[in-house]
Amino acid sequence: MTNWDIALPNAAFGMIGALVGGLVIVGALVWAVQMGIKARRRQPPPPEPKEQPTRPESGSRQETSELRDPDDFSAAGDDGRRLTPHQLHNSGTTRGEKQERPRWDSRA
Repeated sequence: MTNWDIALPNAAFGMIGALVGGLVIVGALVWAVQMGIKARRRQPPPPEPKEQPTRPESGSRQETSELRDPDDFSAAGDDGRRLTPHQLHNSGTTRGEKQERPRWDSRA
């Protein structure tokens, strides 16, 4: 017997194994796609254009722009102890007294 006679049956088993494995993977992918199609058909259809949200009749919301100042508080309360979270305000900033925008160009 030569090396070819011994190697051919092993190569044939390898080819058959690869073919069977490939068919199993293809079958699993086809099954997954079919399950996805069935799941998509059970879902409600997308909303019609007339069902989409619309802007209010008063128009779009107007944006406001204002300068904010940091909420000033000392590192310690009046009695010298540190502040706890429940002693702080809800927001970390307040509306600034001066609302003029700073300019980069001092000539303007």
